[in-house]
Amino acid sequence: MERKMFYNASPDLFIKAQMLRNSMTVSEKTLWENLKENKLGVRFKPQHPIDIFIADFYCHALKLVIEKDKARTEELQNIGIEVIRFTNEDVENNIEIVLQTIVEKIKLKQEKNANK
Repeated sequence: MERKMFYNASPDLFIKAQMLRNSMTVSEKTLWENLKENKLGVRFKPQHPIDIFIADFYCHALKLVIEKDKARTEELQNIGIEVIRFTNEDVENNIEIVLQTIVEKIKLKQEKNANK
């Protein structure tokens, strides 16, 4: 298993992540339907272990997390991962705006990576 992608997450965290994938909330399912199978041009993984956290959705290629929990943002940023956050209400009531925001962030990250 590639440890870099998981930032040394513990084996127990992988078990918890699997449980969370099997019991996603309505908003998580809605967002996942729009992210899975590279629908936005990049691969996202749901309920992805990172260090001591489980990110709601993670794109390793862009080091980008889509998250609902504010508490994790600073810690994830400290290890070089950018976080964008939406509420359940955003996803359930304004999915098109949420997806547009994600697509814009993906483009910015790809441009930044291309200029390195």
